Parts: sequence; structure tokens; C-alpha cells
Amino acid sequence: MSIHPTAILAEGAQVPASCIVGPYCTIGPNVILGEECELVSHVVLDGHLTAGARNRFYSFACVGIAPQDLKYRNEPTGVELGDDNVIREYVTISRGTAGGGGATRIGSNCLIMAYAHIGHDSIIGSHCILANAATLAGHVIVEDFATVGALCPVHQFCHIGRYAYIGGGTTITQDVLPYSLTSARRETHAYGLNKVGLERRGFSRERLRAIQHAYRLLLAAKMNTSQAIEKLRSDGIANEDVAYLVEFIERSERGVLK
Repeated sequence: MSIHPTAILAEGAQVPASCIVGPYCTIGPNVILGEECELVSHVVLDGHLTAGARNRFYSFACVGIAPQDLKYRNEPTGVELGDDNVIREYVTISRGTAGGGGATRIGSNCLIMAYAHIGHDSIIGSHCILANAATLAGHVIVEDFATVGALCPVHQFCHIGRYAYIGGGTTITQDVLPYSLTSARRETHAYGLNKVGLERRGFSRERLRAIQHAYRLLLAAKMNTSQAIEKLRSDGIANEDVAYLVEFIERSERGVLK
């Protein structure tokens, strides 16, 4: 095991021999790391934190720290991380609260860039990107392959659909449509399909055409959301992407950005 002599591992911490722990890192007693994780330097891991394999934590990242919630009374809550995540400098990830399910969860293959914050009880899928200083309040859900741009604050309980792309500096106060390109050019709106991102992820022309048709009805046609959904159903749901889009809108509690 490669542990720098200035690092502090509490009794009870589970750190495999394949891990690298750099200088001045601290690991709490309830932390469980998977194989081949690396802590570069000055990293703080705390709470009931469970991390999978090959996660890399850069300098001054703080993961599993107490939530910024006045109701928190030091309950034994935690953070769950999948595999192959990159947690860059000064990232903060709060552990969950008793009232919010007890855990903040992050999937695998995510890139969390410098100064990003993930609040308590948030759920992040896999293959997500949070750019520099993206800020998620508590109870936020970010689905697979979504990107949250730099300097984006996301309100509590917002839901970001899969494959969504949020431009930098956009304030999010409602749910973000899956597959959408959402930005604050003048005010926050969904400006259409995240076509380039979907093409890079291997979406076929047929899948793209079906989603584009749905987006024309939702964003460009002179009808409200309920009318657009009714029209989509009457035309016949083209594929599972459109079915998921309709379901996402129908179960939204905060309303969706259009």
C-alpha cells in the first residue's frame, strides 16, 4: 500500500493495498474504498463513504462531509460512489440526511470538475459531467450522460433528464428536459435538441428524427405542453426515447423548462 507518511487514516477505514494515498490526506473511520483508488494530496474523505474502484480524488476535494442543512443532527448518513470517477480540485460532496434518504449517490465514469458542489441527498447518474463551479443544491437528480455547465446553480429538488446539456452560467429552477440544449442566452429556455451530443453518443438518424419531431411539438408548435403531449400520443409514440420524454414531463413536480 502506498500511503504518504503525512496522511492520516482513522482506525476502521478500509483502504485496499492497491490504493495510493498522497500527502496530508485524511480518511475517516467509516470510509470504504475500492481497488486502485488514488488520493492525490490534501483530500478529505469522511462519513459513511463507500467508493468503488479506480476513483481519483484531486487536491483539496472534500467528499462525505456533513450536509449544509440546519436540520442535520450528526446522523450516520453517507455517500455512495461508483467506479472510475474523477473528482477534481476543491470539489465538495455532502453526505445525505435522515430526512432525504440518508445518502448522496453518484454513479460511474463521472467527471466532477474543480469547485463543483453536490448537495446532500442528490443522485447523479453515470457518465455525467459537472463543469467548474457547478452547484447542486440538496435533493437534485441528474440522470445519465447529462452535462451541467460551469457556474450553473441548480435549485433544490430539480430533475435533469438524461443526455441534457446545460450551458454555462444558467440558473436552473425547474426540471430540465432530457436530450435538450438548455441555456440562458437572454433568459433560461430549452433551445432545442442536444443534437451534437446525441450524435457523439451514437444515436441513429431514426432515433434523432423521432426526438426532433417531439421537440418541434413541445417547443415550436403553437400549443401548450398538455396539447403537445396529447398530439404525440395521438400520432403514436415513435420509440422509447419519446416515451421516456413524455413520461419525464408528466411526472415533473416543478414543471419543465421550455
